[in-house]
Amino acid sequence: MSEKIFLCSICNINSGTCKEDCKFCSQSVRYKADIDRYKQKPIEDIQKEAVSARDNGALGFCLVTADKGLGDKTLEFVCKVAKAVQEVAPELRLIACNGTATLNQLLTLKAAGIKAYNHNLETSEAFYPKICTTHPWSERYETCQNVNAAGLVLITGGIFGLGESQKDRVSMLESLASLNPTSVPINFYHHNEALELKPNSLSVDEALALIKLTRKMLPNAERIMVAGGRELIFGERQDEIFAVGVNSIVIGNYLTTSGRAMNKDIEMLRALGLDVAKSVAG
Repeated sequence: MSEKIFLCSICNINSGTCKEDCKFCSQSVRYKADIDRYKQKPIEDIQKEAVSARDNGALGFCLVTADKGLGDKTLEFVCKVAKAVQEVAPELRLIACNGTATLNQLLTLKAAGIKAYNHNLETSEAFYPKICTTHPWSERYETCQNVNAAGLVLITGGIFGLGESQKDRVSMLESLASLNPTSVPINFYHHNEALELKPNSLSVDEALALIKLTRKMLPNAERIMVAGGRELIFGERQDEIFAVGVNSIVIGNYLTTSGRAMNKDIEMLRALGLDVAKSVAG
């Protein structure tokens, strides 16, 4: 685990167009959540976001699309965006998060400059059918295996607070450990009134304990990241996550929810005496 904090920014380059029924996701067209929906964000806007992320200390920049997986048009668009971002912010480590992907698709992304691929298991294999019925958990696991086979950096994690049991949480972490990811993003379910799931009932102390458990069960992961739901769950206690093993956070906005201003996170890290990572090996 690095002692310096790795900052990452995510960019929703295609929003709200997914036809899957994941009960935790406001980007599914099935739930008619009140969010921005578009097929392709203008490349100029993506470039501006990339430059802003870099200027605020981010090393990682993740290109996210809202579909089950990589179709031909999506693959072409992500590659085009990757090359455009490299033109304006070559210092950024490009990450793709585009759903299920074959080995050949991942190799195409790699050739376009993508360095890492994020595909979360979300929860345990046993609990997964209760939150998604349109595709199996096994497809998620297989995509992560494909990422490893492609020689890309694997980023995979999950969501806490979906109604899962502690047994499910341990099972998910065991599955994650079996994939030997470099980075493990931990998300906390952020409720949207259009979704069927109940609001996240985890307390701050319970959430901190789950981060600690994640670090314990994935000792070889270079980065344990807290991503979606950080502000919602931890509130004024966000600084406590670093004491239980976190060394990476998402700065700025998320996919369909707002984060806090980037400078607030920088100020928090400075107040804690934590350094922002300037380079990354893995």
